[in-house]
Amino acid sequence: MNITVDVNELNTEFIVKLKGEIDAYTAPKLRESLFPISEQDNVSIIIDLTEVSYMDSTGLGVFVGAFKSVRAHNGEFTLIGLSERLRRLFDITGLADIIDIKSGTEGGLE
Repeated sequence: MNITVDVNELNTEFIVKLKGEIDAYTAPKLRESLFPISEQDNVSIIIDLTEVSYMDSTGLGVFVGAFKSVRAHNGEFTLIGLSERLRRLFDITGLADIIDIKSGTEGGLE
């Protein structure tokens, strides 16, 4: 199990492309990549999950923590490119009502 985290920065916007599986083994790497960014003021983070094949509750916890941190620093947090399976995970947990989730991938727009 592995995850690749690719962060592209343009001013205060960060596009984070993830590839692989997000679980108890890979979540720490994801957390190490996201949290320093999430603690910046007025930042916009777009996370592309197009190439994520699996995610468990540990991954959800990382996203919730990063989301809370971004919002506390007056930023924006958006998820894009979710598969049906991942979208269902966010729907079932109620997180889809809180976190901005877009169906399109280009610039986070539908």
